[in-house]
Amino acid sequence: MALVDIPLFPLSAVLFPGGPLSLRVFERRYLDLVRDCARSREGFGVCLILAGREVGEPAVPAAVGTLARITDFYTLPDGLLGIGAEGGERFQVATTRVRDNGLVHGEVRFWPDEPIVSVPPEHGLLATILERLLEQAGGAFAKVERARYDDASWVGFRLAETLPLEPVDRQELLQMTDPIERLARLLHHLPRFQRS
Repeated sequence: MALVDIPLFPLSAVLFPGGPLSLRVFERRYLDLVRDCARSREGFGVCLILAGREVGEPAVPAAVGTLARITDFYTLPDGLLGIGAEGGERFQVATTRVRDNGLVHGEVRFWPDEPIVSVPPEHGLLATILERLLEQAGGAFAKVERARYDDASWVGFRLAETLPLEPVDRQELLQMTDPIERLARLLHHLPRFQRS
């Protein structure tokens, strides 16, 4: 697969395929990124910050991230630009460079979509927990078709973004390429969230 040059937006959060992202944009480099992506109808890469911060000097991004496609623009109460985006394909960063305006660009190789695999019976509890969590939270995923809860990738990605996991745990789940292995890892995390 060929390398593709994309702008990167390092964040203290992990974006999963199909997942929602809301951003408050105020730094010049990211305003430029949003403008360029809106004009070209192309996405930008979201990578977890490994070193540094979201604001100021360019941060060091994780080597695996997710393409974000802008779905909405709005003005926030403080007058700043807000954007809504949705996670697309995952990618591996081969090299990065920092442009004059401080924006990090990456030469990335996109990963193929995971195969659609049914949630095995031993992981059925995870689909039930996810359905309850999404019903309680409301929003876009609260009324998805029932068939989605039998898609191991979809269930794994939604649980990984919904459960109160540490960013490093979310990144590990993002980097997994086997949807059943991801469900097994999530099942391993569950005891931490059970009430005593």
